Amino acid sequence: MVKVQEAPIFEKVEMKRDYYHLVINGERVESSNGATIDAYNPATGEILAKVAKATQEDAERAVQAALAAFENGKWKRFPINKRSRILNKIAAIMRSRFNELVELEVLNSGKSISAAQGQVMQAVEVFEFYAGAIVGHSGSVNNMAGQFHNYTEKEPVGVCAQIIPWNYPLMMAAWKIAPAIAVGCSVIVKPASLTPLTAIVLGEICIEAGVPAGVVNIIPGSGSEVGNYLVEHPNVNKVAFTGSTPIGRDIMGKASQTLKRVTLELGGKSPNIVFEDADIEAAVDGSLFGIFYNTGQSCEARSRLYVHEDIYDEFVTRFVEKTKKLKLGNPLDKETHVGSVIDQGQLDVIDSYVQSAIADGAEILAGGKPAVVEGFEGGYWYEPTVIGNVNHDMKVVKEEIFGPVVVIMKFKDEKEAIKLANDTEFGLGSALWTKDGARATRVGNQIQAGIVMVNCPFSAFPGTPFGGYKQSGFGRELCIETLDLYTETKSFISYYGSRPLNPFGIQ
Repeated sequence: MVKVQEAPIFEKVEMKRDYYHLVINGERVESSNGATIDAYNPATGEILAKVAKATQEDAERAVQAALAAFENGKWKRFPINKRSRILNKIAAIMRSRFNELVELEVLNSGKSISAAQGQVMQAVEVFEFYAGAIVGHSGSVNNMAGQFHNYTEKEPVGVCAQIIPWNYPLMMAAWKIAPAIAVGCSVIVKPASLTPLTAIVLGEICIEAGVPAGVVNIIPGSGSEVGNYLVEHPNVNKVAFTGSTPIGRDIMGKASQTLKRVTLELGGKSPNIVFEDADIEAAVDGSLFGIFYNTGQSCEARSRLYVHEDIYDEFVTRFVEKTKKLKLGNPLDKETHVGSVIDQGQLDVIDSYVQSAIADGAEILAGGKPAVVEGFEGGYWYEPTVIGNVNHDMKVVKEEIFGPVVVIMKFKDEKEAIKLANDTEFGLGSALWTKDGARATRVGNQIQAGIVMVNCPFSAFPGTPFGGYKQSGFGRELCIETLDLYTETKSFISYYGSRPLNPFGIQ
């Protein structure tokens, strides 16, 4: 049995360093076989740091630590207001080290500093949101016929495995850790091998803030080895995964063998519809952000752009003109709009989609090839790309690219716009640009997506549900309802009548 440490001693160290340990049971530890991962700066292609690479043995240690913390520890029995204070303290430490977190996120992901600043701030605000939300999260009292009384209580589900993607390393870790520990669960977080640094630091901050040992464990490692081990482990009660749809399907199948709860936030090919009455300048600017933010490496990137035929030419002219003005460059420069792609493999994937579009007869209106950025020649860069003359039979229109590439086509009326928007296996995000409120409601109600952005390029704020339809997964994160994904509901039924109950009537 793993012993639960009452007050782990956790020395504060520099956030940016040459070596990062696993975080298991309140301690920084080496991997069981001494293996490491090289963490790269995608903007330069250079190694940033070495990271301990978890094995299945390390995953087992993390599971046992989380289990012991849940079954024998105090965290789930802490008064809610005490857990709330600790979540607020996590947020306060993150705020105090905001610039360090931003820099580390930029260096390990290659994203622009403006993108990283927004994402780190949201990570802070997520902990603050759940610190407040948990106080009001409770069961219910239900009316019953006769002399019976029923009430329910919420109990933490137990040990949770949380698998984090590489595109939003810190923010996604916060989205998952905060609601889980708020309700009293223990977590084992497996960050992406490409971008593990800020997730490891977040685990350290949780312990520094007073989260007991074993409640938050961070184990970067192989998805096929460590990820699958967690998904199949009988002592893991819940799996939360953000990533590709094929891997999500695989996780769902494996988790079904032990009847785990599963939350899946998967791929997308989100439509962006611009009607003829839209504010064209606002729609151009919002659409530009909707696809090229985070270098297009977003599950809800609005990568299919549909423009009404009456304004198509004017819109495309302005959109292409502004696309060509986007600045690629030093991610730490505030003037940079578009950062690097995550690695060579993803760069090759992006370019293969663009080349397939050209082969299918599409027209490259902007970009269309890997970029060379002065001073960052060793990094992975792709030009912001706009593709016209496309149709729904093309691979570039149907499949998720996960890069700075948008396809653009025209439509003639609402009916066609809705049909085109829904002609996809995905259903995560969508956007509408119109001055007609009734049309926005009417069309939005018919879009098969979990998120509808109206005259707005932003898809997520703490408190707003985030999740998809169809092959984009199920479950909602970032909102009050997320707390229910990490709890069980227990029902109590009591009798308060004056006469003893004798259902069989035996005297």
